[in-house]
Formats: sequence, structure tokens, C-alpha cells
Amino acid sequence: MKRLGVIGGLGPLATAYFFELVVRMTEAETDQEHVEMIILNDPSVPDRTSYVIGNSSESPLPAMIGMGQQLAALGAENIAIPCITAHYFHKELMEAIHVPIIHIVEETAEHLSYYGIRRAGIMATDGTVQSELFQRELFNWGIEGVLPDKEHQSYVMDLIYQDVKAGRPVEMDKFDKVSECLRENGAECIILGCTELSLIKREGRLGAGYLDAMEILARKSVLVSEACLKGEYQCLITK
Repeated sequence: MKRLGVIGGLGPLATAYFFELVVRMTEAETDQEHVEMIILNDPSVPDRTSYVIGNSSESPLPAMIGMGQQLAALGAENIAIPCITAHYFHKELMEAIHVPIIHIVEETAEHLSYYGIRRAGIMATDGTVQSELFQRELFNWGIEGVLPDKEHQSYVMDLIYQDVKAGRPVEMDKFDKVSECLRENGAECIILGCTELSLIKREGRLGAGYLDAMEILARKSVLVSEACLKGEYQCLITK
């Protein structure tokens, strides 16, 4: 089995949930059959969205490179980053770390394509949306990305920053309004494209037609680590 490194703390709750997902998705009867993980949890890394949209001059890249190089030195053979906006820096990280880094956005687009989705709604940070991470990758797989309008995008940011990251109860009415907006504009499936939004799904309050990108990352992590994936996690689009 291959050792997995995790650049974590971006944010801490998302990292903790990612670890839980990998364990839950692994078919194992003993401790020894689970994925070996090295998790570096550093919440002091500068905010990715603030930098990407130009609200901060403090780049998170040096800190992430440092964490990745530590993981490589500790024997990580693959690296996962439970933060989607961080994948804005994927190329630079790969060049500096020299260890394969799972690309959560590419894996999400491939999964949607495999199951025949042609229009996908995107719930993500302003940084992810403005950098067009999902839009470009979805296009490469023949999928049209559907974005919320300005008002509903502000709801997404509230859910991420004012609710989950702040440790407050999630305002599900805002989540539902964003979902309705995306469905009305033709989204067949809605991507939870921020790992904080994954924590909403963890509570089990979503219906059909959602894909949690963090589950995609956890699934791929099990596979690249050469552990055994439980059969129930083949298709991750909610039904």
C-alpha cells in the first residue's frame, strides 16, 4: 500500500472530515488494511480565495510548498489537498514538490462525464469561480458549468465563511435558494465545489443530484493508495 500525504488545515474541519471519509470508504477488516496517512494540519496558511481574487497580497503558495516538501521527505507517495481553491496552484505545487498531487477538479469532471452529466451547477468560493477552475475542466470533458448569479454567489460565500468556517449553524434556506437557482438554469447535478460545503452533506440534509468533490478526493485517495474501495462508493452522485 502507498503512503498518502495530506496538505491540511485549509480549513481544519474539512481536513478532519476528509480523513474520516478515507477511513469510511476503505474496505478493511483490520487496522492494517487502512490507508497510511501523514497529515500536516496548518491553519495559518493564508486564505486562498483572498489571494486569488486580489484582496490579499499574501500568497499561500510558499506555505503549501513547504508542507508538500515535508510530506515528500516523510515518504508520501501521493498527496491530497482537501481545499479546492488551493488547486489554483496545482501546477506550481507539482513542479516544486515532485510527488503526484491528486487534482480534485479533474477527478470531479471525469466522474460527472462518466455518468452522463452535461450541465453541472457549481457551488464554490469566489476564488474558485473567478479562476474558472471548474468551468475550464468541465468544458474539457464536454460539460457546461452553471454558475449562481451575483446574489446567490454571495449566499455560497456566507455558507462557507460565515457558517462552516466560523463554526455556526448552516443557513439551509440560503443553500436551498442557491440550489434552486442552479436547477432553474439547467443544472442536472450540483457540485459541492468547496470542502466546507462537504460538511453540509455530512449532515445528510441533501436530496438527489449533488456531487461532493471532497468525496471524489477521498475516493481517489483510497484508489491511488492501493487500498480496497467499498463498492457503495463507485458512483458518488446522490440519488
